[in-house]
Amino acid sequence: MKIQERTGAGAGRSAAPAQPSVGDRLPSPPRERKPALAALAVLLILVGALGATMLVLRAGDRVEAIQLTADIKAGESITKDNIKSVMVNDDSGAHFVAWSQREGLMKLQAKSTLYKGTVVVGEMFADKSGMEEGKATVGVALKEGQYPKGLDSGDNVAVYRVGDKSTGGGQGGSSGSAGADSSLLVERAVVESADATSGDSIASTNLPVTLTVDAADAAALAQAASAGEVAVVLIPGN
Repeated sequence: MKIQERTGAGAGRSAAPAQPSVGDRLPSPPRERKPALAALAVLLILVGALGATMLVLRAGDRVEAIQLTADIKAGESITKDNIKSVMVNDDSGAHFVAWSQREGLMKLQAKSTLYKGTVVVGEMFADKSGMEEGKATVGVALKEGQYPKGLDSGDNVAVYRVGDKSTGGGQGGSSGSAGADSSLLVERAVVESADATSGDSIASTNLPVTLTVDAADAAALAQAASAGEVAVVLIPGN
């Protein structure tokens, strides 16, 4: 009896369905295709490429402008020795003066002191013939000892009235001589021109100088200049 039961149990186990072998793979479900996502990815790639192209084009939109290599005083003009060429973006809205226009710019004067490294824009300069409101130009003829060596256009100077109290007149009133009388006429004036070559050939030691001063100081300066009693002293820039 026990033998039959065991036999029956073994028969039942043999009738169980066969398990798949280890090497067999279960069939995978078909992949779901998403054409919308693929199109979006392509669109993003195109937009990124277009943006990079625009940046390159914008960076290449540059102009050759003028940059100062030295300080420029108020009333002074640029020269070939104090400028250089520099590339700048032309989309900033600033009115940069093109390098090709440097010759024309040399005929103008700085409205105020400009410093080394400044990229020049048109509003920084004005026509030399223009006169600022409240200013006047006065011409003086200075003798040796009444002006510093190397005096040049654009320099800032203080103007003194110098004379000799003695009745003998002395030789050329010098502010350092005994009995000399000196007083400040103009605290700050700008030298417009100081050209020794334009002086009188007979009095070749005289230096013709044109000064721009406040209009209120012009009369006293002109009076002293007519008497030959003017001396100028260089002072720091602006």
